[in-house]
Amino acid sequence: MTSRCRAPLAGVAFVSCSLLSCIANGSLIVSASGSGFGSPGLKSAEVEFAVSGNNLLVTLTNTGPNDVLVPADVFTAVFFDVSGPSLALTPVSGYLAGGSVVYYDPDGQPPGGDIGGEWAYRSGINNGPTSASYGISSVGLDIFGPGDLFPGANLAGPASPDGLQYGLLPASDDPATGNGGITGSGGLINNSVVMTLSGLPDDFDLGRIGNVYFLYGTSIDEGGFTPTPGAAVLAGVAAIALGLRRRR
Repeated sequence: MTSRCRAPLAGVAFVSCSLLSCIANGSLIVSASGSGFGSPGLKSAEVEFAVSGNNLLVTLTNTGPNDVLVPADVFTAVFFDVSGPSLALTPVSGYLAGGSVVYYDPDGQPPGGDIGGEWAYRSGINNGPTSASYGISSVGLDIFGPGDLFPGANLAGPASPDGLQYGLLPASDDPATGNGGITGSGGLINNSVVMTLSGLPDDFDLGRIGNVYFLYGTSIDEGGFTPTPGAAVLAGVAAIALGLRRRR
């Protein structure tokens, strides 16, 4: 499904967006794609929210089909909202997802796949790219600071989320290409991470999560995409159809 939406980005008139969102097998999966920033061609990303006890597991994946050439092609943050009472979540850990590796870090692969010290979580956000008040990010954006980091070693750069380092590349990326901002980034992840937050209330309903926004690059106005109301309705229809198929 594809819709046309006005982009919430300075300097970009429109972004072509598509979205699919559904709850299945105990997890909420939101995927979206867009274009109109960075290198020419489609970009796409996915976030999966899952509950494990009182933990929220958030898996971020750059699902783009094209090679990354410039910083605006790198998936760096996700923002979202939670309806109802606000959540008091604590960052617990961040790890490479299975099969993911790090490119461009002169120190090689992070021990044990622990990349938590390069990512941050914050709630109560009021200056993000949308109205969403929760966010997980590898970049600072004048939103995330040292006190928001997940536990883990400082693998590249200052002990604070700031530049491009440890953002997400797609599995299709060719590490031999890219401008100096990519190859000299200090480390980028191909292609997925799993972040764990603790403090969920008992029987938390994943359907409370919404207003998801995928951010690329190192600034709020560099690029990103979000669902439109029409796409959200279509996503709901897809989720219902999935449920009916499962019942049959």
